[in-house]
Amino acid sequence: MRKRIISQTFHTPPAEQGWLDLESTASVEMTSEDNAFPIESALLRQGEQGWRAAKPGIQTIRLIFDRPQRLKRISLVFEETEIKRMQEFTLRWSPDRGNSFQEIVRQQWNFSPPTTIRETEEYQVDLPGVTALELTIVPDISGGTARASVKSLRVS
Repeated sequence: MRKRIISQTFHTPPAEQGWLDLESTASVEMTSEDNAFPIESALLRQGEQGWRAAKPGIQTIRLIFDRPQRLKRISLVFEETEIKRMQEFTLRWSPDRGNSFQEIVRQQWNFSPPTTIRETEEYQVDLPGVTALELTIVPDISGGTARASVKSLRVS
């Protein structure tokens, strides 16, 4: 897995699921990473702890595909077991390696542990020629100290 930290300005799931092998088809960029919760945990390993930012605030994860991909499905899972907060995320795609982006979805979710701790989203899409997929997370829209995290991000 090629990865790098960017400034603020993968164990493959079962083949029958049809998920892309991100380890061999993409690089990943992110604004921050907690060493105990690496990005590979969200992209490559089923059922692991997932990724978490090293610091609070808005965070971005960007998949850069080696070759343009036709995406049909995007799956996201978020978990929060400690802090009550409202999160917003935006999912966008680019046909030109990140020079321009088109929004797929913008969504808000209230986490209220211990009862509401998991958000699962699955999007059926038809996106031809995707060269980059970007997930931006505002972990607490009230400006609190929560850190962004993603339990899992899968694409096919």
